Formats: sequence, C-alpha cells, structure tokens
Amino acid sequence: MKDEDKQVQHETPKGGQNKAEAPRPWRTEGLPADPGGQPRRRWSGLITWLLLGAMLFLGLTIQDRLSGPVVISYTEFKAQVAEKNVQQVFARGNTVQGELKQPKAIPGQTQATYKQFSTERPTFAVDDLLKELEADGATVQARPLTEERGMLTNLLISMAPLLLLFGLYAWWFRRQQRAMGGIGGLMGRRPSKRVDPDKVRATFADVAGIDEVKAEISEVVDFLKDPDKYRRVGARPPKGVLLAGSPGTGKTLLARATAGEANVPFFSASASEFIEMIVGVGASRVRELFEEASKVAPSIIFIDEIDTIGRSRGGGHAMGGHDEREQTLNQILTEMDGFSGREGVVVLAATNRPDVLDPALLRPGRFDRTIMVHSPDQKGRAEILGVHTRKVPLADDVKLESVAASTPGMTGAELANLVNEAALLAAKRGKEKVSQRELTDALEKVQLGTARNIVMPECERKRTAYHEAGHALLGMLQPGADPVRKVSIIPRGRALGVTLSTPEQDRYGYDMKYLKGRIIGALGGTAAEQEVFGVITTGAESDLETVTRIARAMVGRWGMSEKIGAVSVLPSDGPPTMAGTSNAMLDLVDQEVRRISQECLAEARRLLRENRDKLDGIVTELLARETLDEQEVYAAAGIERPARPRRPDGSEDEAAPARC
Repeated sequence: MKDEDKQVQHETPKGGQNKAEAPRPWRTEGLPADPGGQPRRRWSGLITWLLLGAMLFLGLTIQDRLSGPVVISYTEFKAQVAEKNVQQVFARGNTVQGELKQPKAIPGQTQATYKQFSTERPTFAVDDLLKELEADGATVQARPLTEERGMLTNLLISMAPLLLLFGLYAWWFRRQQRAMGGIGGLMGRRPSKRVDPDKVRATFADVAGIDEVKAEISEVVDFLKDPDKYRRVGARPPKGVLLAGSPGTGKTLLARATAGEANVPFFSASASEFIEMIVGVGASRVRELFEEASKVAPSIIFIDEIDTIGRSRGGGHAMGGHDEREQTLNQILTEMDGFSGREGVVVLAATNRPDVLDPALLRPGRFDRTIMVHSPDQKGRAEILGVHTRKVPLADDVKLESVAASTPGMTGAELANLVNEAALLAAKRGKEKVSQRELTDALEKVQLGTARNIVMPECERKRTAYHEAGHALLGMLQPGADPVRKVSIIPRGRALGVTLSTPEQDRYGYDMKYLKGRIIGALGGTAAEQEVFGVITTGAESDLETVTRIARAMVGRWGMSEKIGAVSVLPSDGPPTMAGTSNAMLDLVDQEVRRISQECLAEARRLLRENRDKLDGIVTELLARETLDEQEVYAAAGIERPARPRRPDGSEDEAAPARC
C-alpha cells in the first residue's frame, strides 16, 4: 500500500545537436543557424599542412642532391687537370669544388656523367696544384659554384621538425582543453552541445496535467512575446521564476515549453556544471552564460537543480568547494538583480528542495515567483497519457480514463514509462497496436514488479497465500479503505506475493481513522500468519516498515496522539535533536508508536478470527489460480464489491468523486 500520492509530468525528445558548436557548460536551442555553414574540418587542415611540410622538405633535399656537385676522388680530379678539362675551381681549406669543360663519366658508372664536382685534397699531397691549374687555363676563384644557404635558412630547416612537433602538440593540447575542460577537467570549459534549432521544440501542447501552472507561467510567455506592452504601463516583468516540485513532475519540460511557446532562444544548464575545484571558474561561467543570453535577448536561461549552488550561506570562513559554490551563487545574484542586471533575460530554475535555498535568491527582483508543480489528478493523468500515446497506435478497446483511474500518484515520467512498457509488450507479442491488455499488463509490471520463475515449497506457498489474503481481507473489511485491485502469490521483485490497493479517487488529506485502517491492513499478513500458523516470518519486513513510518508520522508530525499533543517533534529532514526535541519526548514518541502498532495488530487478528471463512475462501482461490483481480477476490471472500456511480449509458463512472 502506498503512503501518499506521487507526482506529475514528462519529458519530450531533445533536439538534434550541432557538433560544430564551441564547447560550453550549457545547452542552447532556438538560436539562429551559424552562417559559417559547414563545420570546420580540423583534421583535414592538419593533414594538409603536414603533407605540405613533408613535400617542401623532400623537395629541398632532392634539389640539393640533383643540383649539387658530384663527389669524386682526388685521383680523378688530377686526371682531369692533366687532361686540361678543368674550367674553374673553388677551394676552401682542403675542399676543392669545380666545373669541367666537358662532362665526364662518373667513375664506376658508365651511364652517368658529371660536370660539377667536389673533392678533398690530401694533406700529404706535395704537388703544386695552383701552378698546374693556371697552366691549363682554369679559373681559380673564391666564390663557390654552388651557393650555400644562409644561416637563417639553415636554422629554419634544422628547426622545422621541432617547430612542427611543437605546433602539433599545441594544437592537440588546445583541442583537449576544449573537449575535456582543461587540465584534468579542473580548468576551462566543459563539453556541451547546442541543440539543433531546426528540430521541433516543445510547446504548451506537449505539457498536460498541470493547467494551473501553465496559466501562471503564461505571463512570462506574454512578456517575451510583447515586452513593450508591459513597459508602456510601467510594469516590471518577473526576472526569475522558480519551479519547485518532486522529481518527474515536468519542471524541465515546462521551462523548454515556455521558451518554445515564446519562440525565443533557450539556454539550459545544470547547477552542478558551474562548480569546479578551482575557485572563480563557476563565477566566470555564469558571467559568460548571461552574456550569451543578453546578446540574443529576449531569451530564457534555465538552471536545473539550483539547490546545488543556491543553498543558504552559512557563517564562518568557507574553504575549498564551499567557497567556490558561494562565489558562483553571488555571481548569479549579481547577474539577476545587481549593478550588471541583464535586461530581457528571464531566468527559470528548478529544484526539489525549495526550503534549503538562500533567502537572497527568493527575494523580489530575483526569483519573483515560486510555482509549485504538483502531481496530476485523475483528469491530468488521462491528458498526460493522451500526450504520450500520440505516436503509439492504440486498439479500439483502450480506455485511457480507466488507466488513469488505476494510477493514482504516478508522475508524468512514470506514465510515459508505462506507455513505453505497453508498446514493448505489444511488439514482443507481434501486435500492430497496443490494446488495453498490454496497458494492464504493463501497469501490473510497473506496480507489482516483474514475475520471477521460482518454485516454492507447498508449505511456503500456502503461508504466502494466507499472508496476502490477510492483507486483502482487511482491506475489504475496513470502512473507507482503498479497494483491493489485485492479489497475487506469484513472486515478483523481492516479494513472494503482492496485494495491490488503490483509492477510488485521489486523496489529499488523511484522518486518523483512515491511517489506522492503513496500519491494520498492512499488518494483515502478519496477523494471518499468527492466527493460522502461530509464527512470524520475514515476509512482514516491508509491512512493518510501512506501519512504523505511518505511526511515527501520526505521533510526531500530525499531532494524532493525546500524550504528545498538537506539536511537531519530528522534522521532515535532519535529526530531531537538532530541531530542539528532547530525548524524553523522543522516548514518548517511541512508546506511542509501539502502542498504536500493538492496538492495530490486535484489531487485525480479531477481524481475521471473526471472518476466518472469508479468509479461507480467498486462500483456496489463490492456491488454485495464483492471481485474482478485483471482482474475483471480492467473489472469493463472499463480500459485495462497493459499486461506483454509473453513467447514463449504464457503465461505471471511474471518475466519480470519492465518498468521504
């Protein structure tokens, strides 16, 4: 049995992502397309430069080899001098370069010839080379035939590989810094991808079940569409709207739908993405985010889970991450309503814990409004199911109102998962459309868990049947209790058996009589085992947890104990002693919880003793069929099922108001 109803909403598919966008710690949508067109091809540019460098280096080397002088022996050089075939020479030390009058074959190579040459004069040579050359009419000069490259050219060529290596490393390091957030992710930006503006964006048509919230936030949409209308009458639009609610209630979807409805750019980021180990990084990211939003104003900034950085600032000197968190929060406060307040930028934020936020965030001029996003009622759940089944082919027997009536407390995310599970079942069974059976089976899987194929001993199977029958019978006997929808002894999840009870209509308040009935019903399994077998098993673990939770809330939070009185001694968060509760008061709370539990257990055993025949009837049917639905379990117990009001056509009105 559930302690209280749950919540609302859903997610819509995200848009595409533009890989060419510069990395930033937020996502955007609705911005104009980049006029640059195609993304920069970094790898192709790098490869092109590498090829050009390699070709230049090889060209210079080949040119030097082809145009340079041929190295010959000194003996070959003397032979050419004797033949008077030397036209001119250049000497530097013992190195002699020159040019022949007529080309000669290279020694050892009959096909190749040479005209320019280079040789080394041995140090032990005693010939008068200058006299011989002058006698042959050769020109002796100081300028070399092949000009040497200058010092700067030689330096550049020698440093080219090193410069190329450093350039490649710098390019790689810069790319990694952008992609991974700097050195180890401690500095710089984090990777983010912009939502493709060509994709379909969310609008209020994608939001269902929270009409009152849409009506309240419509003023923001109206301002973004026509801000001059408000300025003419001197009205100041809200600078910030805080969306508070439980997880899955559609806060993020509502923010995206607001931007889509107003047709303005939308920047979204998680508050945790601003926090880094290095102090000041978060504040710089906040400044950059607001600057980008201001360039395309009017625009919307959405910060999810703002309680990560927006918690109340404590006293003392904060160090490390706390100091960084406070600097980031201070920057957000300044950007929203400070000397550098941004005009035309509306900030939407979402949180599950509005009670822990800093008061400076919630004051007028920053987050002017706090909108609570509650769980949907039955009508809202039917609308949400309608949104999620738009692209799901449904059979003619599908009744979304019936499914909505069987899912009290479910959020929009849970309803979306329910529809998806039903579609998966239909595809698995080879069907082209989703029928009511798939929705019912998916709901059973979601609420009760996946069935396990285990074989229980007959004695344990019988004890499990009595345990679940005890829950079901007490749920049917208690006045005003939630009707029993299904009883099963098929092991599911961690449980060996399951009893499902849901209210006829959503409940928003609980009195003491109803809560005690919940406790009695939860103790029905333990009471049945004690009455029939005289034992207590571990199967009552989750039941006892439910009983203890309800009883402690009755005594310590809701003032339903005469000894404690109309005071709240158990805070919803944190230890009671920090809230000023004494140890003596806590002992008294424990005594009252134990008293309520014992009284309810005694009442449960009394009811089962007086209705033993009904209990045995349910057990007999359970052992034979393993699973009983609502009509079958009431018939097995011989109890008339409470009738719902009927419509004019004779069908039951599942949306009828609950009886008080």
